[in-house]
Amino acid sequence: MQIHGFNKTTLLDYPGLVAATIFTGACNFRCPYCHNAELVLNPSSQPIIPEEEILAHLKKRRGITRGVCITGGEPTLQKDLKDFIKRLKELELKVKLDSNGYKPEVLKDLVKEGLLDYVAMDVKAPLDEYDIIAGVKLDSSKLKESIDFLIEGHVPYEFRTTVVKDFHTRESFEKMAELIKGADKYFLQGYVDSDKVIAPGLSAYTYEEMQEFLPIFEGKVKLVEIRGVED
Repeated sequence: MQIHGFNKTTLLDYPGLVAATIFTGACNFRCPYCHNAELVLNPSSQPIIPEEEILAHLKKRRGITRGVCITGGEPTLQKDLKDFIKRLKELELKVKLDSNGYKPEVLKDLVKEGLLDYVAMDVKAPLDEYDIIAGVKLDSSKLKESIDFLIEGHVPYEFRTTVVKDFHTRESFEKMAELIKGADKYFLQGYVDSDKVIAPGLSAYTYEEMQEFLPIFEGKVKLVEIRGVED
């Protein structure tokens, strides 16, 4: 595993659990608002944290740290992701995977083997607008496959969108509501501009503006909320 970051304690990344967060390097997308620009664009410039170091820490914290969130970058690009998760499960840890959903075969395999306890998938845009945000040419059927698989309910999950004024409109969310129809949870996440994103200078919606998008999902998603924006 190419692990470039390790947050030893978080109360935010894994719903309801004291957890640790692991950041993997590399990504197959180039979203301009990504806050982990170095991990995406130049992962080799970041120090690698040995797996054994992380596992030793988690073993010491057994019973206190209850879960691990694996994020990135894009974790499903890691060839030994499954083996690493198996080692986490040996420590009786719950595992949450953050993913862009572009490798449905990896997602399905991990879920079917009982290695994931929670999945957070980014739904960045309507399928016909994905290339613009992802910054690369995509096969949208892969994204749809992951979305549909999660909605089937094989594992607890959430969908989420980082909302950026430059890319997201009411029409965008109307299309996205149809795309994730039947989903359990969907979160609109506030964007915060900084010099650490891939393309600084993008615009954010206010909390009040984001509230106007919530009714679009009524009757289509069981729970829809705004996250990361103060009212």
